[in-house]
Amino acid sequence: MSSNAAGGDTISSNNVAGSRWFLLVATVFIAALLTANIIAVKLVSFGDYPLVGELILPAAIIVFPISYIIGDILTEVYGFAAARRVIWLGFVANLILVGFIYLGQLLPAAGFWGGQEAYESILGFTGRLLVASFAAYLVGEFINSLVLAKLKVRMEGRLLFVRTIGSTIVGQGVDSAIFITIAFGGNEGPGIWFFVWRQWLFKSLFEIVLTPVTYAAVTTLKRLEGLDVYDEVSDLNPIAIWKT
Repeated sequence: MSSNAAGGDTISSNNVAGSRWFLLVATVFIAALLTANIIAVKLVSFGDYPLVGELILPAAIIVFPISYIIGDILTEVYGFAAARRVIWLGFVANLILVGFIYLGQLLPAAGFWGGQEAYESILGFTGRLLVASFAAYLVGEFINSLVLAKLKVRMEGRLLFVRTIGSTIVGQGVDSAIFITIAFGGNEGPGIWFFVWRQWLFKSLFEIVLTPVTYAAVTTLKRLEGLDVYDEVSDLNPIAIWKT
């Protein structure tokens, strides 16, 4: 992996694991992912609009796109290998969360506690939805990171907004398509696909609106870390977490 630093030195991305800034970004990424999965059960009405009708989206729509923005920041500043580690850490953290929520559901409720049904209704998961969620997350996040890494090399680091928005549109599109195919396969209908299209559009617009924040974060981190990774010789295999 080649890296351009502020002083022209070469810095390996292996050294970023101990960086407090890298740890902070990784923590926010994982926190956003877990928060989105918990609050996604609530459906929110964002009003009525011409040609669209009532815009109903899961509450996670306010936080899930943040994981893509942070994924962009990780790839842009620290490189694909570092982003890959964080994506897998998020996956493991999600597995742990889901596992203990399920165990909590199985534990016998106290006789005076009347919240078991509410617990199962809000925090319960079906196997099909879990598979859909995990698969969509992994494929969507990795495609987002891969597209951004490739575009950075191809465009020689120019036009960050084109790269971040473009990678998010592709990643979010794949994420939505995988989730709907696995979760609702066999029950497709125009209403379902329209719902997915609106989510994809909303998430993409979220990325566009927050582009100035992405620029500020990337610029600040590159200056603080003295690091700007270009994945020219990196192993871009998503499962090769032991490689740089």
